Amino acid sequence: MRRILSIDGGGIKGTQPAAFLAGLEEDLDEPIGRYFDLIAGTSTGGILAIGLALGIQAKTLLELYENRGPTIFGQAGDNSWFGRKARDARAALRHLVKPKHDASTLRDELHAVLGDKLIGEAETRLLIPAWDADQRSVYIYKTSHHPRLTKDYRKPALDAAMATSAAPTYFARHKTVDDVGLLDGGTWCNNPVGVATVEAISMLGWSSQELHILSLGCVDEVYMLPESPGKAGLGLKALSLLMDGQSRGALGIARHLTGDPHDRTAVHRYSPSVPDGFFSLDDTTKIQRLKGLGASSARHASPTLTPIFFQQPAEPFVPVHQLERNAA
Repeated sequence: MRRILSIDGGGIKGTQPAAFLAGLEEDLDEPIGRYFDLIAGTSTGGILAIGLALGIQAKTLLELYENRGPTIFGQAGDNSWFGRKARDARAALRHLVKPKHDASTLRDELHAVLGDKLIGEAETRLLIPAWDADQRSVYIYKTSHHPRLTKDYRKPALDAAMATSAAPTYFARHKTVDDVGLLDGGTWCNNPVGVATVEAISMLGWSSQELHILSLGCVDEVYMLPESPGKAGLGLKALSLLMDGQSRGALGIARHLTGDPHDRTAVHRYSPSVPDGFFSLDDTTKIQRLKGLGASSARHASPTLTPIFFQQPAEPFVPVHQLERNAA
């Protein structure tokens, strides 16, 4: 059996899957990342995936969202009505001419958690989607789990985290240590479960019948589209429509490749349904609601997931290409 964890993008809404994983982790003897053979994550899910693969507890990653989320998204400080309105006005003005938030703040907060670790120090196989803004092409960070994967393992984990979370208009594109300009992987792969399943079968050579996949969304917004919408009728729902379509398409690929649900249940998807527009990518005022959603979902899911995913840790990951001792 091979176990895969896939985590969607969603900004501060990543608090919910972080709390979900932290809730499950409470009953385990080791950090939850060690129970998976492959972890994939995009954007905020990429941050979680990288942390988990490096052996960081889900509880610690949840604290990053809870305690540092307001700072990352420029909402720390005066939380009075006037204070919030003033911050919102400044952010809106900044958003007209430049990215809404300061990427250097995000970098500082992520560095405090990830440090100077390299991708090659991951204890679990990793897959982190990003987007090459200059080449207009897919860019995926991976651990060295195949002979062809000879480069990324020597790169900073922080680079991958910054790249996959550089959401257009919210943060500036990330310039890597190699001066490549990368953007959020959510531009093409907000739900990485399809890519992760293909990686497992094609690159890792695992049988589709031995895969068990835990796919975590941030939230599933319930919305209705007009029957014949024009530009005004569709409006901001166009983005929701595109993101929803990508996610459901990715889930369809994963299920098709693993024979789910006709032959067996292989893909376990958790993404709490919420009213459309209740949460946003960068509104930190509802972090506790997101945390509560994740904790409650974990409580309900634990009896189903524990026998499948958490009986014992995965076999240790041995990279094909390994870091030299003095480089690690």
